[in-house]
Amino acid sequence: MCRLFGFRSVITSQVHRSLVSADNALMHQSEAHPDGWGVAYYVDGYPHVIKSVAAAVLDSLFRRVSGIVSSETVLAHLRRATVGELSTINSHPFQYGNWIFGHNGQIPNFGEYREALIEKISPMYRRFILGDTDSEVVFYLLISNMACYFDVHRKGAKLEDVISAVRTTVDEVREVTGLDCYCQKQAEEKEFYLSFVLTNGHLMLAHHGGKELYYSTYKQQCPERDGCPSFSQACEAMTSSGFVNHFIVSSEPLHGENVWLQMETGDIAAVDWRMRLREPNREAKVVEVGAAE
Repeated sequence: MCRLFGFRSVITSQVHRSLVSADNALMHQSEAHPDGWGVAYYVDGYPHVIKSVAAAVLDSLFRRVSGIVSSETVLAHLRRATVGELSTINSHPFQYGNWIFGHNGQIPNFGEYREALIEKISPMYRRFILGDTDSEVVFYLLISNMACYFDVHRKGAKLEDVISAVRTTVDEVREVTGLDCYCQKQAEEKEFYLSFVLTNGHLMLAHHGGKELYYSTYKQQCPERDGCPSFSQACEAMTSSGFVNHFIVSSEPLHGENVWLQMETGDIAAVDWRMRLREPNREAKVVEVGAAE
């Protein structure tokens, strides 16, 4: 399966460590996920997407991009192909306007359900499907459902509306396929997974659909605590106000200072444009990772 990384912060930050220099950074994970990579980041509110079919660990472009990326919002993806040929069209993340989407999972026997799923997508959006992956179809189904709640071309989407569209999209995929990514036993037997990260540069949402996802909103100790103008108590502890200064999502906990919380199947973790945190309706489990460097 693939690997996901999402980053949202109140300040412009570099993510070089998470993508390249940490012991289990995304680049090193590409040894087991070699079928392409993509990095999306926002500059002045507009997304820039760079993709390749090469393995990130062997691609000098990945190192170059990771070294220059400095943004409030970043979404990165490593692909291990299950559906669709190796091409930049099939590489994640996918983009429509300001919306960026990365998927970790698959719909088994996708060819049997492709047309039925596309029929559920508004003609306005289905014409933008260029590749042959299940992920791209799910993305445009989600865009189509979000458009029922708000204008997807404008800023100001409400997180509650995006969550409703996500739930509707997952339900429609389950209905068409007759499979349930929320049933762990069935998901594992059928290899049906719908874990993904979605952002428009302002809000960011992670959906656990059977493949591992973890999120972090604070550090054990921030190495920039003495010089960062945005440093607050929320940077080094669970938020008491409901607002956070950073939100990170990853397919596996990355080594370093961040404290990682484990998501479970069906969970949604997200931040809205104000960095108000929306967590799963339960106490999340803190995950121990290697010692911070």
